[in-house]
Amino acid sequence: MRTATTVLSIIHERGKRGLPLKDLYRQLYNPDLYLRAYAHLYHHDGAMTPGATEETADGMTLAKIDRIITLLRQERYHWTPVRRTYVPKKNGKQRPLGLPTWSDKLLQEVMRSLLEAYYEPQFSDHSYGFRPNRGCHTALNTIKHTWNGTRWFIEGDITRCFDEIDPQLLLAILRERLHDNRFLRLIQHLLQAGYVEHWTYHVTPSGTPQGSGVSPILTNIYLDKLDQFVEQTLLPSYNRGETRQTNPAYRIIHKRMHRCKQAGQPTEARELRKALQRLPQGDPHDPHYRRLRYARYADDILLGFAGPKTEAEAITRQLGEFLHSALKLELSAEKTLITHANTEKARFLGYDIVTQQGNDQHDWQGKRCINGRIGLRVPAAVIDAHCAQYMRHGKPTHRPALLFEHDYTIVERYQAEYRGVVQYYLLASNVSHLSRLHWLMQQSLIRTLANKHKAGRRAMLNTYRSTVHTPHGTMKCLKVTVDRGKDKKPLITYFGGIPLRRQKHAILHDSLPLRFDGSRNELIKRLLADACELCGAQGHCEVHHMRKLADLKVKGRKEKPQWVHRMAARQRKTLIVCRDCHHAIHAGRPTRQLVQEQVTGEPRETETLMRGSERGRQKSTSTS
Repeated sequence: MRTATTVLSIIHERGKRGLPLKDLYRQLYNPDLYLRAYAHLYHHDGAMTPGATEETADGMTLAKIDRIITLLRQERYHWTPVRRTYVPKKNGKQRPLGLPTWSDKLLQEVMRSLLEAYYEPQFSDHSYGFRPNRGCHTALNTIKHTWNGTRWFIEGDITRCFDEIDPQLLLAILRERLHDNRFLRLIQHLLQAGYVEHWTYHVTPSGTPQGSGVSPILTNIYLDKLDQFVEQTLLPSYNRGETRQTNPAYRIIHKRMHRCKQAGQPTEARELRKALQRLPQGDPHDPHYRRLRYARYADDILLGFAGPKTEAEAITRQLGEFLHSALKLELSAEKTLITHANTEKARFLGYDIVTQQGNDQHDWQGKRCINGRIGLRVPAAVIDAHCAQYMRHGKPTHRPALLFEHDYTIVERYQAEYRGVVQYYLLASNVSHLSRLHWLMQQSLIRTLANKHKAGRRAMLNTYRSTVHTPHGTMKCLKVTVDRGKDKKPLITYFGGIPLRRQKHAILHDSLPLRFDGSRNELIKRLLADACELCGAQGHCEVHHMRKLADLKVKGRKEKPQWVHRMAARQRKTLIVCRDCHHAIHAGRPTRQLVQEQVTGEPRETETLMRGSERGRQKSTSTS
């Protein structure tokens, strides 16, 4: 049996060469692919979220993988309908989200890895969403450094893209390169599995199950037809000329400056040079020069065009007609906009994108270095929305939900929220505007701590005020230190200490090739050992999962059970246990543990009780 790394590498090479793929369904019989998928899924919060059934990652066994493979061999695997829930959107509406069962998640992750290995080398370089080594920052970084001179931005948004994908058309696109009817039938049954909402079953005539592991790769395969249309039709049609013709006004002043230098008039030549630097060297209205650029992140589309508005409108019409006729999708009338790049702002991936003008800043060679270049900015509405979360009636306020938490947890929560916003907008030229958010969050944090300790805000500020070293120097912050004794290092967290300085390069880089790591992580090695980590029993072991380590802190209990001590000592959310110990953990009953007999030195099984009352009852029973 080939390893998962070998299988994915072979499929990846066939995808590079553009060769059709056969016998893909047989790769689903490989247990190593499921172990790799499990290692990728188990640490996600969604692994402990149930779907239409109560099955989650808790209780994962090797036998469950064997059961899935057996059903696939017999072609009797049935997808369970997803449990539908809704998440709020920014515009006040709700986005439907499907939650599959754990077995379906595991199989979908295997299918996703196979499809990604094959299709990733064939995808367009203009696609950035749901792809390895790519992300929002790589898309924004490409726009910033290669879209100079853009005059019009075309913002496109596909209406209900995930819900309106045509299943038959998707299967036809897959059938072009995947010559395996069994694998295609498995995908077809997945698309037709339906969903459960309020204990009522509903069919899904269209769309991909949004929320499932395989949905993003299927959407990228579907929308790759759009990328091909733009690259093969729109870009060749609207890209003309190598460079712009010289600006006539620029040429006239340049000749005057040259004659003044020859005539020995340096003062006049210097003035003409200053006037020359205020003009573009290329003709902005050159009829023989056009540039069209394109970027797509999932269903969000942005095109940059250097040319007249009439041609920009024609590009928008052609884009909408292709989506309607070829992919049976529609552009959103509200979100599809044509924006003038010099006077207005385009919104893409949460950033405001503009073409910078009216700035005569020069570089060390005396050339203008700002005009015509793309600028990325933090939208003022985004800053206001984040600030509103820490305000009431226009003033900073405390957060009652955190009053019963430890000071360390409170400061860590504020820092995590602040760091997430700042690190996403570090590419923006006005990232320093987030200093307002920093001040409001700091005031809210001080008020929360003061409200908890029934103390003044100045006292809290003096208690936790400190400094932190950064690559740009020392910065002020609020610091909390938790002493854990002599044997352990103290826990340290702080709020602030993040320089609000623009980064010129993306955090993610798309130059790395797709690699498949053959090493197994610690959990997979422990699972394959098939030995209970509490009692030492061999065979039929399961994985006990915790949603988070904080759940191990059981309040109101003087003596914690042995399995809690074991997981806390390892700082792991998983524990390999036998079936009996796993049932005892969930039922609150005693679990078995191997101890050394003091007299003989031989191991024997003993029971560790969950509750002190049960320990007393068993002790009294044994005495009688």
